[in-house]
Amino acid sequence: MTRAYGSQSMYGRLERVLIKHPADAFQSQAHLDEHSAAYGYIGVPDYARVLEEYAVFEGVLAGCGCQILRLPPDPSVGLDSIYTHDPLKVTQAGAIYLPMGKELRSAEGAASRRFLEAQSIPTLGVIEPPARIEGGDIVWLDERTVAIGRGYRTNDAGIQAFRDLTRGLLDEVIVVPMPHAGGPEACLHLMSVISIVDRDLAVVYSNYMPVFFRQRLLERGMTLVETPDDEYEALGTNVLALAPRVCLMLAGNPVVQAGLQAAGALVHTYPGAEVSYRGTGGPTCLTAPLLRL
Repeated sequence: MTRAYGSQSMYGRLERVLIKHPADAFQSQAHLDEHSAAYGYIGVPDYARVLEEYAVFEGVLAGCGCQILRLPPDPSVGLDSIYTHDPLKVTQAGAIYLPMGKELRSAEGAASRRFLEAQSIPTLGVIEPPARIEGGDIVWLDERTVAIGRGYRTNDAGIQAFRDLTRGLLDEVIVVPMPHAGGPEACLHLMSVISIVDRDLAVVYSNYMPVFFRQRLLERGMTLVETPDDEYEALGTNVLALAPRVCLMLAGNPVVQAGLQAAGALVHTYPGAEVSYRGTGGPTCLTAPLLRL
């Protein structure tokens, strides 16, 4: 490993990743029974099945050869801390910690910062409220170009703060208006409608994608694997690149999986009905890339 951090890519080889084990986020069945409704989960996750599913998920990560860092238990955060992607983005100059749009997640950035600074990952900046911006709305198209979804979880002040902190690291920030869709309580990020699997390959849900942005992707020479409605609901657009054209997705999305394979991708799957679907957080949400090469 040439360095410890830097991830201005969605598809470079995943060398180092931050996760949080469900035993440290969900804690127990009783804890899930008590708190999952407040977090807006789709029913109460089955804790035993969560652990089984997560073992498969973590096994794929370990099999790809990346170094796995686990966030420790922290009483200041709740169930959604299992979805480590949203409170931060790690640039070539250090980590940016983000103010979450969901109030119950407001302490996650500070918890991640305490841990990562202890791992010698420097802090580039901290974005503070009333700015709002979540990691799921920030999509690197390449190392110098980023697209940011502007919606209920990310506002103009958050986008401007991210621009200011990354000045000199980026050539272009593309602001992508997000649809109302399920409304302000739904978790709709830009990464809900696009996952980049290689420099010229992405999984998309075009129904929620502005025309200009879809055209921009095509102009960049991207092949777009379209997600049908039923597979979008099953988190079929949520695909984690482990390396160019090597990826991980939820099992049970055969159209997307076949489209990726037809484009030459190696596809790993994991069962995620409990650990991912109920909290609407797929493999990209469960991981915060710290280093991609």
